[in-house]
Amino acid sequence: MIPVYRPLIGAAEKSNVADAVESTWISSKGSYLRRFEEGFSSFAGARHGIATCNGTVSIHLILAALGVGPGDEVIVPTFTYIASVNAITYTGATPVFVDSDPVHWNLDPSDAAAKITERTKAIMVVHLYGHPADMGPILAMGREHGIAVIEDAAEAHGAEYQGRRVGALGLAGSFSFFGNKIITTGEGGMVVCNDADFAERCSHLRGQGVSPTRTYWHDVVGFNYRMTNVAAALGVAQLERVDDVIAAKRRIAARYCDALADIEGLTLPPEMPWARSVYWMVSILVDPVLRDALMAHLKDRDIETRPFFYPAHTLPMYATSDRFPVAEHLGASGINLPSFPELTDAEIDQVVAGVREFMEQEARS
Repeated sequence: MIPVYRPLIGAAEKSNVADAVESTWISSKGSYLRRFEEGFSSFAGARHGIATCNGTVSIHLILAALGVGPGDEVIVPTFTYIASVNAITYTGATPVFVDSDPVHWNLDPSDAAAKITERTKAIMVVHLYGHPADMGPILAMGREHGIAVIEDAAEAHGAEYQGRRVGALGLAGSFSFFGNKIITTGEGGMVVCNDADFAERCSHLRGQGVSPTRTYWHDVVGFNYRMTNVAAALGVAQLERVDDVIAAKRRIAARYCDALADIEGLTLPPEMPWARSVYWMVSILVDPVLRDALMAHLKDRDIETRPFFYPAHTLPMYATSDRFPVAEHLGASGINLPSFPELTDAEIDQVVAGVREFMEQEARS
């Protein structure tokens, strides 16, 4: 089976983890934590990094540090992984859904503008499948209305908007280091930002709200959202070759796109003129009527694929009668193809052959 994703773990990762274990600093203190926070925040173009135990809590930490709570609203695309929305709900605030842009698939700024109210506390963009959202109009909207812009960049390590890496373009950004991400620590996350006071609030809340100057003195209700030194040891090694991984993923996407470009009825992953995608997943769209059959066809040929996310407003806990036609179409049409960094040309060609065979059969029927 050609998997959708497989983490790239090598000798450097194993050596760092062994060193962390040998040091006995295996929990939330140790030299690798500082190195990973400093290294990743620099990579993301941010002054500060706060490592966490996963990407979901990183989003929650940003919202908590911002003071989001009951009575507030946070604008968020309905077409996203559910963690983006759940983190808003954890605070007691209300997620306000917006539709997606039909070309680049991320949050539609015009729909977001229409959803701003006096209760809007923040706009959360999601850089989906490795392609950045259109940040210019969203940041302008935030400045105009005095609303914080935060970034869920879980899938977009190193992606660029107008030459700047995503994550700290707004107030703060969240990254995930789950096993299928461009950089992985097994589980893990990171908040990045440029505001020293905001970074300090995040750090304070992350560690149970303990005073930095008085042992076991807790002055706020905080969280246990810390990353371990062992996980950070993995991250330090991963960060050393992140540029090579991104280059590999862009090469993989280019080979897919060249090979699939002539297939009628298939939409290739976007890359806007103002963007540099990292193609976390190589994602295609087909007719919703054909989507599941194509996935089954590829599975029969030992090729694993993955459907797009269900839009949040279609799930039981967030169900609404409001319609979001672009998001609904994307959710029903999208397929993620095998996209791991060590994917070979022969494996890509095998996937392409399977897609082509199915689409040609459908065209003849």
